[in-house]
Amino acid sequence: MPSASDPADIDVVAGGTVASPAGGPQDRLNRSGLASAVTAYVLWGTLPLYFLLLAPTGPFELVAVRVIFSLIFCALLLGVTRTWKPFAKLLVTPRISLTMALAGALIFVNWQTYVYGVLSGQVVEASLGYFINPIVTVFLGVFVLRERLRLIQWISVGISILAVLVLAVGDSGVPWIALTLAFSFGLYGYIKKRVGPRVDAIAGLTLETTWLLPVAVVQLLVVGVSSGLTIGTVSPAHTALLAGTGVITAVPLLFFAAAARRLPLVWMGFIQFFAPVIQFLVGVLVLHEEMPLERWIGFGLVWIALIVLTVDMAVGARRSVLQRNKTSETRL
Repeated sequence: MPSASDPADIDVVAGGTVASPAGGPQDRLNRSGLASAVTAYVLWGTLPLYFLLLAPTGPFELVAVRVIFSLIFCALLLGVTRTWKPFAKLLVTPRISLTMALAGALIFVNWQTYVYGVLSGQVVEASLGYFINPIVTVFLGVFVLRERLRLIQWISVGISILAVLVLAVGDSGVPWIALTLAFSFGLYGYIKKRVGPRVDAIAGLTLETTWLLPVAVVQLLVVGVSSGLTIGTVSPAHTALLAGTGVITAVPLLFFAAAARRLPLVWMGFIQFFAPVIQFLVGVLVLHEEMPLERWIGFGLVWIALIVLTVDMAVGARRSVLQRNKTSETRL
């Protein structure tokens, strides 16, 4: 899945975008943002197919290589955009730098769990993690941010918990891959929100991977001593694909950041489901993973919970717009 959609970038569009008459500048801007968002989530959704091309590379080597080449690619982007000085300022700012280190640790857990799930033939369960991520984010809002939920939000959370119980009983075990992905990504979003718009997408990813570089190097050394490294030993094409993990990590993030600046938050909320839907279809239709009845029931409950949550989000956004319009008319 995503290297991570950046909640700090999402905050930029929290105020929404007002559509202008057809063909106006704002309308074209929205279309550009929509194309960027769809591209980002489609790329994230097809990641399993890319990772499967990297066989016989194992999950621990793959993630370590992904960290290293992501850092190299981000460094090149910083050079091209001439943003080394702002990045260096962030790096020596203790609060931001240490916060990004924690974000890096969380996204490392997310990456490692996701790649392990894909390479072990559990793409469907991995997709479940990103289906329930919005619900986990709401759940974390209660226990971490002490937010109060509306009744319909509690209903959505309750349905999702029931879904996890159904899946646990049906699959004879807790779906730990899905839960780890959802909670690590949810906490990652919370951490990134704390730094806000002070850290852009590329600077954020560069900071995170800089902190993760020592971990990646140690992980490669361990893999090299235990089972042996595959990079540079299989074929030139295989090595090129491994190097490409840096590109596939950063490019969707760039498209996402572009979309986040152009689209209302509600639109981003709808489009985010492209990635897990594609992953689910890849797992079922391409990789032919088993879908017994209890798993269909569990996923069905998750989808119902998402529908409830999404409708509530849309209604809430519409009410906010109407309230702002009413306030503006009153002032006039």
